[in-house]
Parts: sequence; structure tokens; C-alpha cells
Amino acid sequence: MDQFIEKTIQTEEIYNGKVVKLRVDEVTLPNGQTSKRELLTHQGAAAIIPVTQDHKIIFVRQYRKAVEKMLIEIPAGLIDEGEKPEETAIRELEEETGYTTDNLIFVTSFYPTPGYTDELIYIYFTKELEMLSEAKQNDEDEFVELVELSLSEAKQYMKEQQIHDAKTNYAILYLESLGMK
Repeated sequence: MDQFIEKTIQTEEIYNGKVVKLRVDEVTLPNGQTSKRELLTHQGAAAIIPVTQDHKIIFVRQYRKAVEKMLIEIPAGLIDEGEKPEETAIRELEEETGYTTDNLIFVTSFYPTPGYTDELIYIYFTKELEMLSEAKQNDEDEFVELVELSLSEAKQYMKEQQIHDAKTNYAILYLESLGMK
């Protein structure tokens, strides 16, 4: 398989932002030719699939500028420097929903768009939620609304493309694979 590896000749950093870094790599292809790759470096993210005692999935509804739409998603956020993905998942659960958990189950991690970014998303699951006595502070530039749905309602939202992102679609399919109703 090593015969398909591209070797980097040169890297040019284009942008270094709060969330992503953009660079252009010149690479040698397996056939000896050269090409350019436009790449985003991303610090990674963690998400959590929170399920209540009455089998409702807790989602957040928020506006996503990149797609110019309101989307319904599982709670998620960027991994802060020095933070473990499971810490991020709990922090985001607390900040976005007002719940916390002591029982976090790792589900998977995946690259949502490896054609141009190294972003890795970690997915966790919990069905043991506890309401916080005092709400945690959301990011000051983040505005979310809680949405609780049954699995069948969530599947309908997927069909209607109200739920339209990879991590949340994966979460719904995961719950279905567990036999959740």
C-alpha cells in the first residue's frame, strides 16, 4: 500500500485561524508527477449522544453559517489544547444542554472529510444524565436551542434534512443498531 503515498515537497501556510489552518502542499504523486493539495488542519472535535431516561435523544438546534441553515445536531465542540476528547464531550454536554454524566461510553472516531482536512471527531454515548444545579456558560458566540426527539422522530428529521450532518446521522444509526425504539 505504500506505493500510493504522496510525499510532501513543500508546504505554504495560507491562514492560521482560531479553528483551522489552511495550507497548500506540493506533493510528489506515486507516478512521479507533482500536484498541489489544499489542506485544512483542524484541532479535532468530540460529540456526545445523550439519551434521557424516557428514551429521548437530546439535540441542539443552531444556525450554521457555512451552510446558511438551522441544523439539529448532537452536542459537540472543538477539543481545547491539552484536553482529552472525553473531557470535551462532557464539557459540551454541560455547556449546550445543562446536563452532565459520569458514565461516558466511547463509540467511535472518524474523519468526516479526509479529502481536504485532518479533522477527527470522537463520538461518545450516555444514557445516564444528571441535570446540573447551575447551568454552565455557553460560548458567548454560540446560540442553541434544545430539542428532544424519539429515535423515530429523529429518523424522520433525517429524511426531511433537518438533521443533515454526518456525526448526527451516525449517532442516529448507532442508536438504531443498539435496538433503541
